[in-house]
Amino acid sequence: MSNSTKYIFVTGGVTSSLGKGIISASLAKLLQSRGYSVTIQKLDPYINIDPGTLNPYEHGECFVTDDGAETDLDLGHYERFLNVRTSQANNITTGRIYQSVIEKERRGEFLGKTVQVIPHITDEIKQRIQLLAKTGDYDIIITEIGGTVGDIESLPYIESVRQLLWERENDCIVIHLTLVPYLAAAGELKTKPTQHSVKQLLELGVQPDILCCRTEHELDLNLRRKIAKFCNVSMNAVIEARDAASIYDVPILMQKEELDSVVLEKLGLPKKTAPNLANWNAFLVKLKNPSKTVEIGLIGKYVELKDAYKSISEALIHGGVANDSKVNVHWIQSEKITKTNSHKHLSGLDGILVAPGFGSRGISGKIEAVQHAREQNIPFLGICLGMQCAVIEYARNVMGLEDAHTTEISEDTPHPVISMMQEQKEISNMGGTMRLGAYRCQLKSKSKVAMAYNLDKISERHRHRYEFNSAYLEDFEKAGMKASGKNPKTNLVEVVEIPSHPWFVGVQFHPEYKSTVAAPHPLFVAFINASLTHKK
Repeated sequence: MSNSTKYIFVTGGVTSSLGKGIISASLAKLLQSRGYSVTIQKLDPYINIDPGTLNPYEHGECFVTDDGAETDLDLGHYERFLNVRTSQANNITTGRIYQSVIEKERRGEFLGKTVQVIPHITDEIKQRIQLLAKTGDYDIIITEIGGTVGDIESLPYIESVRQLLWERENDCIVIHLTLVPYLAAAGELKTKPTQHSVKQLLELGVQPDILCCRTEHELDLNLRRKIAKFCNVSMNAVIEARDAASIYDVPILMQKEELDSVVLEKLGLPKKTAPNLANWNAFLVKLKNPSKTVEIGLIGKYVELKDAYKSISEALIHGGVANDSKVNVHWIQSEKITKTNSHKHLSGLDGILVAPGFGSRGISGKIEAVQHAREQNIPFLGICLGMQCAVIEYARNVMGLEDAHTTEISEDTPHPVISMMQEQKEISNMGGTMRLGAYRCQLKSKSKVAMAYNLDKISERHRHRYEFNSAYLEDFEKAGMKASGKNPKTNLVEVVEIPSHPWFVGVQFHPEYKSTVAAPHPLFVAFINASLTHKK
């Protein structure tokens, strides 16, 4: 550990999904607004190497960083709140820890010792926790531990935290996020689950310094006193984390609870200045008082689980705020859209976004949605597979290439307008065939995308295997679909648009990953703007 770096560990108890990621990101925002340099990392207890091969129904979306790491969706929250880029070092999984230790053992690095959870696994975890302090100049590193205290799989992480608290007692604190449920039958909040959760943490040798209590109702002084007494924490360290109207309210609520002040006090750090949240508050005012509304259809196959498209739905909010507009998202299951009912499912929309995804399920519905947007002149944004569907639809219905398809779904299509590039084909490992991370893109001047970005060179993040087949490029351009963005190195087509359409853009990359509160993504801003114009 760098001598000057302080560490905050965030654990969870009672139940998962209490919002450790949002609390971590909110605290980081408050500390950042006081002038501290902060980053956040997530320790995930599952044995997968990364969430790249996980079904979105299992784990929500897979967030991709500039350096091509497939990570937990909480890293998306960290970037959206802090406007600071994350990397592979910000997400650690048990799979990665064990893989690394086993490789060291095979290389003989443990000199014939028996390799054990303690010290070998815990040493590896501690080393990974401290890696960020070496790679960046951070005052404070917040480490969020996935799952809940008492889970078998998170025990090595809690043990590593216990060791670090012992080794560097003045540099580390623990925030424990827990649930104070409201029992309607009794008409009161119950503190027992919190007491049990802290007891379990104590059994593992860790005393939390601060308790964040998730609750639907106010925690009055009596309850706070009771929790403080039973859990060995000071009264001001019992923080009420009330349900909020939006995740963007949480930093303000945590500031009112003085979470940042208590944290700095416990870490022995000066309070510097009061948090400067002027821009954040301005964003909130616009978010809550829009002057217009716009109806956007999000067409995808995982719409039952909104977390599968977390970055997209947040980027739509940012784009709406930039246009002083509320965005009503209509979550439309692509499997339900057919040629005969597309009008019913898609009527009344001001803009249509066809979402990314993998595999054949729901793809025909996505292609129908593209056709509807194109023929009805509705603003359209296609992302990744959404862009590929736009290419397939145009080939079939405008260029007359009836069986045009992507080789991902139809290997023997006579018109592979989307196909896998040669160098990708040689890789057999499922997790390894992807084009991942940030790549440059050269935009065609005066195109819709160049006007949206107000730039001619951009860098965006990718996560895909299949590409636009450049053998068909000339035919597409003659037929009226233009390639308005290309990779300057490989000449691969990254962006397509239809100049004769009011606003029709398909992008092979994922712009949603880079949208933040401080810097809404220009493509989403332009898409919402075009949708508002269409509404008029």
